[in-house]
Amino acid sequence: MPIEPYRRLFALPGVRPLVVVTLLARTPIAAGPMVLNLHVLQDLGQSYTWAAVVSVAVTIGLAVGSPLLGRLVDSVGLRPVILVTTVIEGVFWFTSPWLGLTGLLATAVFGGLFALPVHSISRQAMAALVPEAQRRTAFSLDSMVVEAAFMVGPALGVVVVTSLSGHVAMIGVGSCIVLAGIGLYLLNPAIRSKTSEVATGPRPPRSSWLTTRMVAVLAASSGAVLVLSGSDLAIVGVLREAGQLPWTSAVIPIWCLASLVGGFLYGAMRRSYPSLVLMGLLGLCTIPVAFASQWWLLALMLIPAGLLCAPTIAATSEEVSKLTPESVRGEALGLHGSALTAGSALGAPLAGLAIDLAGPPWGFVAVGGAGLLSAIVAWTLFRASANRAAAKAEAAAA
Repeated sequence: MPIEPYRRLFALPGVRPLVVVTLLARTPIAAGPMVLNLHVLQDLGQSYTWAAVVSVAVTIGLAVGSPLLGRLVDSVGLRPVILVTTVIEGVFWFTSPWLGLTGLLATAVFGGLFALPVHSISRQAMAALVPEAQRRTAFSLDSMVVEAAFMVGPALGVVVVTSLSGHVAMIGVGSCIVLAGIGLYLLNPAIRSKTSEVATGPRPPRSSWLTTRMVAVLAASSGAVLVLSGSDLAIVGVLREAGQLPWTSAVIPIWCLASLVGGFLYGAMRRSYPSLVLMGLLGLCTIPVAFASQWWLLALMLIPAGLLCAPTIAATSEEVSKLTPESVRGEALGLHGSALTAGSALGAPLAGLAIDLAGPPWGFVAVGGAGLLSAIVAWTLFRASANRAAAKAEAAAA
């Protein structure tokens, strides 16, 4: 039965509370970018360009801070990092409503830099709590939790901003993130497995685990989110051109539901699949969506790509956990988070450029082609590196 692997997973100590707490923590974090954008547009009366600039500032902070916080988790433990990031994020969200645009821009980078690292904490704890044979199911579940948070969080943010105000929404996001930090601090999930033997000597050098294969996995992570964030904008562009923009509220949930189903089925499978293969298929399945011109056809054609979304992210998380020693896994998963952030930041501009130059359908072609190309290039580099290593080993043996 497909449900049986998940029953075995939830039977493991610590998994159930970790899933519940991280789902509650991820929901306000998912709402944050939308609330910030609407605050800039509605409360500050600024343009979409300035809203994008604020988003870029936060994104830069996230990309830089994720591996740094992961390294701190590896060296000083989980609770000190949770404490510091919870306090700083609380200060950011509680003060931002009263800052003007200049003040918001000045603090946005720090808000991203010290963001509560829920995603990497969740994946690092999953890797510690779950035996390697069950990690595909664990990371599939983690991807499904992320999908659920991003289905609910931004929608709730929009409702609060439009029905009350951006100020109320920002205070609400900050309050929920502080509560999430407190929950994570009290839960204090294990980030080292009980059977591990973590070295007490120097940290393994980065060159020992940041190999060509790891870079290929990070490229797949970035490429997957690039396709997803670019497709978001392309969906809006196609529906707007067809005069069917209100149907966005039906098309995107269908797409997200397909991702949840795909993640569930992938977690129930008996074997894992290479992230680069899944990434290439995701890009390949996205390109034909350009032929959809009606909302119902667009929803149907997005289903194959949607089925591959969560499995691709789950596969990259699983591979990162396999390729790194536990003593540096926080930093490695932080780099994974940075790769996801980079892909998210690149996807919408790429799709937007294609839409401006050639029309909305070409947004799908651009991001799907970029995802497929990145998978092919990363696979080629990985194979070339593996062949060189094999040749050196043969020469040494001779």
